[in-house]
Amino acid sequence: MTSPRRTFAIISHPDAGKTTLTEKLLYFGGAIHLAGEVKARGANRRARSDWMKIEQQRGISVTSSVMTFEKDGVTFNLLDTPGHEDFSEDTYRTLTAVDSAVMVIDAARGIEAQTRKLFEVCRLRSVPIITFVNKVDREGRPAFELLDEIADILALDVAPMSWPVGMGGLFEGVLDLTTGKVSRPEGDSRAFLGKVDDAPTLPPEVAEEVELAQAGYAAFDADAYRNGDLTPVYFGSALKDFGVAELIDALSRHAPPPRPQPAEPAPVSPDNKEVTGFVFKVQANMDPQHRDRIAFMRLCSGTFKRGMKLTPTGHGKPIAVHSPILFFAQNREVADEAFPGDIIGIPNHGTLRVGDTLSERADVRFTGLPNFAPEILRRVALKDPTKTKQLRKALDDMAEEGVTQVFYPEIGSNWIIGVVGQLQLDVLLSRLDAEYKVAAGLEPAPFDTARWIAADDAADLKAFMDLNRAAMAKDRDDNPVFLAKSAWEVGYVADRYPKVRFLATRER
Repeated sequence: MTSPRRTFAIISHPDAGKTTLTEKLLYFGGAIHLAGEVKARGANRRARSDWMKIEQQRGISVTSSVMTFEKDGVTFNLLDTPGHEDFSEDTYRTLTAVDSAVMVIDAARGIEAQTRKLFEVCRLRSVPIITFVNKVDREGRPAFELLDEIADILALDVAPMSWPVGMGGLFEGVLDLTTGKVSRPEGDSRAFLGKVDDAPTLPPEVAEEVELAQAGYAAFDADAYRNGDLTPVYFGSALKDFGVAELIDALSRHAPPPRPQPAEPAPVSPDNKEVTGFVFKVQANMDPQHRDRIAFMRLCSGTFKRGMKLTPTGHGKPIAVHSPILFFAQNREVADEAFPGDIIGIPNHGTLRVGDTLSERADVRFTGLPNFAPEILRRVALKDPTKTKQLRKALDDMAEEGVTQVFYPEIGSNWIIGVVGQLQLDVLLSRLDAEYKVAAGLEPAPFDTARWIAADDAADLKAFMDLNRAAMAKDRDDNPVFLAKSAWEVGYVADRYPKVRFLATRER
């Protein structure tokens, strides 16, 4: 009996149309009744998935939100990932919690840098990918060129499942290659309003393209797709409703149900009776009225029941989960039970952290949730010195969420924050002000990069730390961190101290 759960993420480069597609999937799945224009400046119908103030101002997704909807007996858990490259770390962790992904590509731009980066993360975990070529109602590159680019750059077999009947000004609909039917645009908006042509006459050049495509590309193979070797490709327009229903259908029919998750001592199968899960994200202050902190847990095995006691690996004290939440953007429902593949929110006051495993018996630990060395370091300067305590709480909270990392230097009182990208700094200041009422500025730090350090012999580690105290700091877990002025310095110091390991990633 396969599970009726499909847990998936949408990955794309910024501006490829991910937020619009997210909204249309929810709309077609019956989860929202109004597909609000995402870009309508000043309109209060913002994308339901983007709730943080800075997201609404900039029209970008910064936090990964979770949305659940049901259609035709299948429960879809959609994890919205930050499209902006500065949040790749958050996205990386979100991708550990899904079983498949939808890759959105702009028909005019093809594969862009961020899409490729996110794809590599999926490949590391053999996450199967369905490709959606968006915006075919606008001028774009030829379909063959796009398919060849996906095949070449990502080294994947491509299986076209639909085909655009013209693009841009010549756009006349989308042909379903399985049924031979064409979805046609209607009205002034040229959107899909339900008109399907059962016996279409295709323009000769399109008929020829279709013949070539069916002969030249691989046929869809479910096993190759689930192994991550082949991607079915759908053409459409999220804004104009072309291809969205077909995408939901493809996820329902082809995307894998919950898969076994990597763990120690052995991978955990979703069929295990014991309840296990891991926290892949912590979000503070989702509701500005209440200073709440919610840990997002991916349920990996067992049937979770409300009120259950689960033990986190972090500190080993069992916690009773009294009000677990199922999400739909800003709307939430208390979950009485949840099944493998579901994402539940656990309200807590800082006890749960990213990377924690929760289980009925504390003898399992999920692996593969990394921390990355930051690429930008800044000193935090408080405008009001009496708010030191609030600042520490805010920085710890945000480090817990994985938005930033915070380092406490051994010498000197200015704390240093580390981020992977510039936009995270803007979000940090915006949230310090809006959520914690702390006015702070950022100053250049005397360091450029950071590495966690480790050694097999504690004496070697202590000797190194004593000799380099001016460059030593602790992270929020009290792990020793070496702060370097440049990547060159990291290499130079590493050569001088062969017994010390300088780590750019650390398992959480």
